[in-house]
Amino acid sequence: MKVTVDNNSGFCWGVVRTVDIAEQELAETGKLYSLGEIIHNPVEIERLEAKGLHTIRHDDLKNLKDAKVLIRAHGEPPETFRKMKEWGIDVIDATCPVVTKVQERIRKFYDKKYQIVIFGKKDHAEVIGLVGHTNGTAIVIKAVTEIDKLDFTKKTVLFSQTTMDKETFYAIRDAIKEKIKAEFEVGTFEEMALDFHAKDTICGQVSGRDKKLREFSKSNDVMIFVAGKMSSNGKVLYEIAKSENAKTYFIENESELQKEWFAGIETVGISGATSTPQWLMEKVKKEIETTFN
Repeated sequence: MKVTVDNNSGFCWGVVRTVDIAEQELAETGKLYSLGEIIHNPVEIERLEAKGLHTIRHDDLKNLKDAKVLIRAHGEPPETFRKMKEWGIDVIDATCPVVTKVQERIRKFYDKKYQIVIFGKKDHAEVIGLVGHTNGTAIVIKAVTEIDKLDFTKKTVLFSQTTMDKETFYAIRDAIKEKIKAEFEVGTFEEMALDFHAKDTICGQVSGRDKKLREFSKSNDVMIFVAGKMSSNGKVLYEIAKSENAKTYFIENESELQKEWFAGIETVGISGATSTPQWLMEKVKKEIETTFN
């Protein structure tokens, strides 16, 4: 049985940057707080915790003394930074530059009085940060069926959480355009309603994996997708892999592998999310080769 790790999988550069920043601080001081899980991968978190990383929640901030707190790649709302400054907390901002750019673009449109619409998951850390740049006024949707939440009398701009899928983003864009066109043609809206922009802010490293992952999935008899169960990006990529290979299985670590998956199989592909470390996928590969081959 041939087992291959997808060479296009693993940490995106934004996650690599965040982990590098954390490890550098931990090497120097042996202690660092992360506001929320540094990445959505429990195995990698355990590795960093062994080096001195402590995960905290927002409610913990006001009780910290002489502490350094890492802002993870997902970013935070401006209010979080304001409070941390007020409480005298030393901030290490490891927000992914791609996310920072989206925050800045959203703020510019918000200042111009646009209705901000974000394609994403409202409880996701990145989206909470993005909404914070609109003082909580942005409308978050995750499907075409939710566009009725919009006020079509307002000039509008559509953005995306960086880890969502392009197909749905453009379907939402087109649905909004059609809604505006149909309503305007019957004379119910002012001309300003035609002022609609769609900004594809999905990370190129995420969207760029789509085609390669499809090809990799089809080329193997079985696919093992490794990611944290809380990884938004992991769920999207897993569904892509499964759409091309019905024998695609989602695991967080090697202990979840099952013998029956490999019966009579010749080729196994291993892939992962942008928050899945390379060393973990290699560990899964070794486990398959030694236990199920």
